[in-house]
Amino acid sequence: MDSTVKQSVKHQRELLTHLLGGTLADLAVELAPLMQSSDLLNQHLIKVISDLPYCKYIYVLDTSGKQISATVQHKGAKREDIGRDRSSRPYMENMFVPRNGIDFELSSAYISSNKKRPSLTGIQLIRGEHNERLGFLGVDYDLRELPRDDKMYEEPRQWRQIKGDPAIRSGLFLQQRVESLMDTKLEDVMTILEELMLEHGVYHCQIHYSSSRVTVWHVDDPYTYRILTMDELSDTEICLAYPRRDYFDRNIVPKKDICNVFKQFSALRFADETVYLRSGSLNLVNGFIGLNFSCDGTHYLVYDEFLSRGLDFWFGASSTSENKLEDSKTNKEVVNMSHLDEVLEEIAQRGCLEVNQFISQLDAGKKPAPLDKLEQNERQYIHDELKSVMSIYEGGVCSIT
Repeated sequence: MDSTVKQSVKHQRELLTHLLGGTLADLAVELAPLMQSSDLLNQHLIKVISDLPYCKYIYVLDTSGKQISATVQHKGAKREDIGRDRSSRPYMENMFVPRNGIDFELSSAYISSNKKRPSLTGIQLIRGEHNERLGFLGVDYDLRELPRDDKMYEEPRQWRQIKGDPAIRSGLFLQQRVESLMDTKLEDVMTILEELMLEHGVYHCQIHYSSSRVTVWHVDDPYTYRILTMDELSDTEICLAYPRRDYFDRNIVPKKDICNVFKQFSALRFADETVYLRSGSLNLVNGFIGLNFSCDGTHYLVYDEFLSRGLDFWFGASSTSENKLEDSKTNKEVVNMSHLDEVLEEIAQRGCLEVNQFISQLDAGKKPAPLDKLEQNERQYIHDELKSVMSIYEGGVCSIT
């Protein structure tokens, strides 16, 4: 879970602990004299449940985690639960060991066994007159019914990289970019998209290059998206279907950078025939760029950081199709590309761990099999190809932890 999301969850848990903990502590004091009688416990729980806000179920356990009362709910009591062993439930994990006077714990959220809903359990230690441990008071809550503040967490602004499907990566060198209909008309498509975002209220777009479609979101109707195929994107009159709108006041991406982002997308689409951009997204409101490559690695970063990176950052110094072969030559020797691609395919099938081991050995000047029979320039070609793929799929220099 992202640290920003964790902070938001922590804040909500603190609010709930403050709200629920005090009430249960008072009830535990009332229950202490009744611990020897299930009937007395049941009577008291039935009496007080209406005064417990948001409570779904309430019950009492002995010091071993075995239930000694019925499970009381607003519509009655389940006496058949008496004797149920709850000691192994997640919410009991930290309650058997004394912890510096901490007598209340709110569990992590879990899926309830009865209603199959996200739930929380509050566990309150019950103490006797001499501070001895007598048992536990348990109260179950339905997460959707608990109060919380309405503040939404903020998406972190740092670079995020997410690994994709390992099956796609393992067969990466067996594939090659196939020219799509959008590829053949890309300049016109980007011009239309830029116009829609500058003058017609589109604030978010996702471009699917391989399937030749674009998904857009409009400021007038932000809860739905619209799909534009090449039939629409090939017709400049598509702009007439969208009302004229001033540049949205929540947009943080400068107008001039929309075109620059699309140009960088195009460069990543055509820079390499094996590792290439499959889809790209731009959100003008939060400024985020989304990139999904043929190896199924996905990146999210802010537009200005994206524009500050050149192709060398993504694919290594030997990045473009024009110079890749040239950089693989030494003393004018020509690399046998078909043979080396077969070697690359065989290495890629071994999986991520072995690919990284190959890269590390080559970085150290070693000659791992099956590369020990190759010339230096051929090993360098293999090294550059493997490193460029792994840097995109696993993050490389641009990954975050």
